[in-house]
Amino acid sequence: MRKRELKNMEWGILIIAIILSIIGLVALFSATQETGYDEFKKQIIWFMASLIIMVIVMLINYEILVKLSPIFYGIFIILLIAVLFTTPVNGATSWFNIGSFSFQPSEFAKIVVILFLALIISKMQEKYAEDINKPTRLLIIIGALAVPLLLIIKQPDYGTAMAFCIALAIMLFTSGIDKKYIIGALIIVCVSIPILYNFILPDHAKKRIDIFLNPESDPRGSGYNIIQSKLAIGAGGLSGMGLLKGNQTQLGYLYPKTTDFIYSVIGEEMGFIIARYNYSIVRIANNQNIIYSQNSQRPHRSFNSIRNSRNILIPYGRKYRNGNGVITNNRCAITICKLRRKLSNNKLYFNRNIIKY
Repeated sequence: MRKRELKNMEWGILIIAIILSIIGLVALFSATQETGYDEFKKQIIWFMASLIIMVIVMLINYEILVKLSPIFYGIFIILLIAVLFTTPVNGATSWFNIGSFSFQPSEFAKIVVILFLALIISKMQEKYAEDINKPTRLLIIIGALAVPLLLIIKQPDYGTAMAFCIALAIMLFTSGIDKKYIIGALIIVCVSIPILYNFILPDHAKKRIDIFLNPESDPRGSGYNIIQSKLAIGAGGLSGMGLLKGNQTQLGYLYPKTTDFIYSVIGEEMGFIIARYNYSIVRIANNQNIIYSQNSQRPHRSFNSIRNSRNILIPYGRKYRNGNGVITNNRCAITICKLRRKLSNNKLYFNRNIIKY
């Protein structure tokens, strides 16, 4: 690895990612003792593999990956079409099952589509940054997203589809899209939400939203898992009940404790201090990404955001339909950064690599 790459590496974000991984591994160790630590062992393997993949990706110029993104985009469109003809698992055709190995193309498509959109946006802004605001250019960008988005909705996988929309919104915002489009998009979202909820979303999706807003409405049914997770976090107190000693975790009240409610395991057995620290370092990493992106030259903000966000997700594991009737799987959740301009205590200079406070 070249000295220049080591010098320019965001060591803070790498250290934070490793700390988060270690905390997660400790929690997973506690949550899997009754199953012989099977998922913990798998996660160790994926953690080591991810470090190797991270080094390989670091050695590749990210601009090369962006230039190759149209090829990857076409490949994953074919995969997203092919996966629709696989055998449904709990009502969804989202996975290729090859022996003991499961592959979900929509997860990898997130990275590919973001790279492809970054290429399109950067090409549009080569001459004039304001070209991004032309309606024809916006239609091209939306069309590039619409193809994989509709295929993912067809599976159906509404959570992943929403992640695609949020990613596009963030990229357009950092690219300097005009305020009138932002206001128009907010109006469309506000109008479409009640229409989607009442006429388009299936019953199990609407029930999941209702339970999220008010889990006590069905305490022995769909809201049971959420209520138990809150009890676990509260029981942990400031310092926690101790590793392998959490009542909700070890007595089987949390489900699924190795995926959706792993944070409740951290809160119960490690306490508020570690749980809050876990959240705080995520926010620190997000803020570093925001500042790095805003501090870059405008034509390259999308590229720099991708390079700085090393969220290579390699999902694995079992699929199930939980108490809310929603299909989930063993995978990490994408951290969505809130992009906001700091208007009070600092000034950001986009054309320099410094920030004056």
